[in-house]
Amino acid sequence: MWHLSFFFLLFFILTSPNYKTFTSTATSLDILDQTCRTCADRSIVFSYNVCLTSLQTIPVCHATNLQGLALIAMELALENATTSISTINKLLTSGALDPFALACLEDCLKLYSSAVVTLIDATGAFLTGEYGIANVWLTAVMEAATTCEEGFSEREEMECPLKKENYNLFQLCDIALCIINLLSLHVNS
Repeated sequence: MWHLSFFFLLFFILTSPNYKTFTSTATSLDILDQTCRTCADRSIVFSYNVCLTSLQTIPVCHATNLQGLALIAMELALENATTSISTINKLLTSGALDPFALACLEDCLKLYSSAVVTLIDATGAFLTGEYGIANVWLTAVMEAATTCEEGFSEREEMECPLKKENYNLFQLCDIALCIINLLSLHVNS
C-alpha cells in the first residue's frame, strides 16, 4: 500500500506547477549549505551559522552558483562597511566617549573608509577572474576589522563599540574568501 502512496506523491510533485520552484529551491539550499559547511570545515574561525543566515536572507542566493555567492558575500561586506562608517560617525559626534575611545574610533573610521575602497577593488578583481588579487584585498579588509577591534583592547576596561560590526565584516569577507578559494581549486584543476 505504501508503494501506491509513494507513486501518487511522486506523480503529484512531478506534475505540480511548482515542481521547478521546489527543485531549484532545494538545489540552491543545498549549494548554500554545502558551501557553508565546506568552508566551516576548512577554518576554525569561519562561522557556518553566519554564512548560512547571511546568504539565505538574499533572495537571489536561492538561484545562483559559487560565483554568485562570492559576489553576494562581497556586496554584503561592502554594505556592512558602509553602515559601520555611519555608526562610527554617530559615535564620534555623540559626546559620550573619552579621548582614548575617540582616537580609536578615528582609527576605525580610516580603516573602514579604506575597507570600502578595497572591497570595491576586490569585487572588480573577482569579476575579471583575478582571484588571487581579490583574495589579497579581502584579507586586507579582514585585517582592518581586526585592527579596529585591537585598538580598543589597548585599554583593559575598554570594550570596542564596534564589536558586532567588526565580527560581521570579518565573517562576510571570510565567506567570500573561502568561496573564491573553492573556485580557484576548480579553475586550477
